[in-house]
This record gives sequence, structure tokens and C-alpha cells, in this order.
Amino acid sequence: MSSKLGNSTFYADDPRRLAHFWASVFHYPELEWEEPMKSQLLAAGLTEADLATRALAEPPAGEPGPRLFFHHADRPKSGRNRLHIDVSATPGREPSREELDAEKDRLVGLGARVIRLVDQSWGPWPELYYQLRDPEGNEFCLQ
Repeated sequence: MSSKLGNSTFYADDPRRLAHFWASVFHYPELEWEEPMKSQLLAAGLTEADLATRALAEPPAGEPGPRLFFHHADRPKSGRNRLHIDVSATPGREPSREELDAEKDRLVGLGARVIRLVDQSWGPWPELYYQLRDPEGNEFCLQ
């Protein structure tokens, strides 16, 4: 048996808002705590306040993709992420510069901020990607 990635978890000031941002990035549905899950969570001892401090972004049933979980942070983010997400603008192939820029513009329209464009070589390999921040300042790359 081998391990598999379960959730990627973000601590957030506004878990619902950040979950909806990432759902839009990956073209996932914007999820809320709906029935019957909401009743099951409340019956298990969670409160409405507990549900308000958590959120989820996941692909529709049967579709591949990462599952993201969002939990309320106990303090503001400070410093650089030690782990970040790389987002593929054109899954399965390298994007053209126009495709990369178009996807960057879409993500900025959702609330991302551009930190910088990286256009360089790493040894024999060209690197072309945008370094961005999500609405709460978490760094990620668009390649």
C-alpha cells in the first residue's frame, strides 16, 4: 500500500472566500456546507461557528484534481510560504506566452496579485512563469 495526498490545507482569515477563489482557479463548483453533510457534521458535535471557520474546494465527483481544505487562521500570515502550489495554465502541455498571459489575467480578475514574471533558464531548461499571491497573500506559481 502506498500513501496518497489527501487534502492540501490552507489557514485563512476568511476560509469561505479563499475556498471560493481557489474553486474558481480550478473551475470547481463553489461549495457550501449543504445537506445532508451539514446535518451530519452538526450531529457529530460541530457547531455553526465551527462550520463558519472551515471551507472546502474540490472537483466535481469523478473528476481528477486536488482537494483543498481551508481552516481559520489564529493569526495573520507573516513571511513567505514554505510550500506553494504550481498551477498549470494549459494542463498536459507548455502554454504559449499568450495563453500564459491570458490565464494570468483571469486569475488577477479573480483576486490574485502578480509578484513577478520569471523568464530565465535553469541550466538547459527555459523557465517562464508568473509568481502570484492569492487574496490572502499565499504565494503560488502559474506556469
